[in-house]
Amino acid sequence: MPGTTPSIIQGGMGVGVSSWQLARSVARAGHLGVVSGTALDATLARRLQDGDPDGHARRALDAFPDRAMVARVLDRYHLPEGREPGRPYRPTPKPSLRPSRHAQELAVLGNFVEVWLAKQGHDGTVGVNFLEKIQLATPAAALGAMLAGVDFVLMGAGVPREIPQLLTDLARGDVGGIGVDVHGAPERSRIEVDPRALLGRHLPPLRRPRFLAIVSATVLAAYLARDDATRPDGFVIEGPVAGGHNAPPRGTLVVDDDGEPVYGDRDAVDLDKVATLGLPFWLAGGHGTPEGLQAARAAGAAGIQVGTLFALAVESGLRPELREQVGAELGAGTLRVRTDVRSSPTGFPFKVARIDGTLSEPEVYGARERLCDLGYLRTPYLTAAGRVGYRCPAEPVAAYQRKGGDLADTVGRKCLCNSLTADVGLGQTRPDGYQEPGLVTLGSDLSGPRRLLERHPGGWTAGQAVAWLEGR
Repeated sequence: MPGTTPSIIQGGMGVGVSSWQLARSVARAGHLGVVSGTALDATLARRLQDGDPDGHARRALDAFPDRAMVARVLDRYHLPEGREPGRPYRPTPKPSLRPSRHAQELAVLGNFVEVWLAKQGHDGTVGVNFLEKIQLATPAAALGAMLAGVDFVLMGAGVPREIPQLLTDLARGDVGGIGVDVHGAPERSRIEVDPRALLGRHLPPLRRPRFLAIVSATVLAAYLARDDATRPDGFVIEGPVAGGHNAPPRGTLVVDDDGEPVYGDRDAVDLDKVATLGLPFWLAGGHGTPEGLQAARAAGAAGIQVGTLFALAVESGLRPELREQVGAELGAGTLRVRTDVRSSPTGFPFKVARIDGTLSEPEVYGARERLCDLGYLRTPYLTAAGRVGYRCPAEPVAAYQRKGGDLADTVGRKCLCNSLTADVGLGQTRPDGYQEPGLVTLGSDLSGPRRLLERHPGGWTAGQAVAWLEGR
């Protein structure tokens, strides 16, 4: 693994927005390119059902050590001529506490493909970004990324205290797992993956990637750093203007006149205290400019993590027409990004860009029939019969209530699984012809993208974004 510490980390965004093409471009430019590790099992399955016309997925699968595992996934999902018009994608397994062998194989291969492709053609560093809120998918996904030689694992949206040990165990070829919160249960359950049982003699030696914890509070950084079992290899310190999921304000939630959460002095991270922990750290959220990079270094940071600049780069996975729509509103000065306390089923505030035709518009949200067919944000709960069930505040309201969920939790919730998948052209087609709408998340500080758009009115590449950040 390259031993240099990158000064720029490209954010791991959405479902496929931080694509392997984007991560590879940033890594080739000498910084840390990051693929999104969210829903890569469904992403691979849907690309294969669309025929894999450029052949990239199958090219990566050709490099996987277990040919029988690859054959099983290809037999199930690959349609050489692609889907017929209007044909829905074949379902993929929902994450659960007791995943089938097929579910684990698909997760392993999905993550392997994305990381392997990102690492081709250069000797730079590549990372994968996971969400703590998607606990059920993490062990198998991490194994797949490690089989492809991932250099860094990043995780936020929670307290990722078990990831260092998970990566250590998997690197040894041992069973790796994490605890899972089951609502109503007296103790946590556990989700595991066994590399030797899954790959047998095809399991190669694995290298442990470095782990960066994405945190938003000084106390959380100190908590993770105090013990070898939870200690990461560094931190990404994320402020409330960053895109995607934001940590809630500390204390009682207060919203302004527009319904956005109000952050105050208690939410500021003491960088001097973080520096005393002895680990490198990067600043994220509102630092995506040349001046932001310089200021971060002056404050003792190794550099910055940048999302929005790269989300709008031509190599990102955003559908070109959607990226052009965002760019047009950015150039016209009409683009607005709102911190919505209700959108995400996770309960965390979530940044939503107001874009016509997406779920950010009330009429589009109201027209969508609620359903849960991907299930990445479902949470386990203990049923009255003592079994484990799964529910999501964005699923049909009646179903959520039957499972013991509170009606108030369903208000305003949006299906991030389906909408973020639609952002990259892999949205589900319903049997009645309904097409899932997207939902775009960006950081709320748009000064950097506006300045870069002035330099590159037709759009920019990841390499051009890196060069601008470096002051070149």
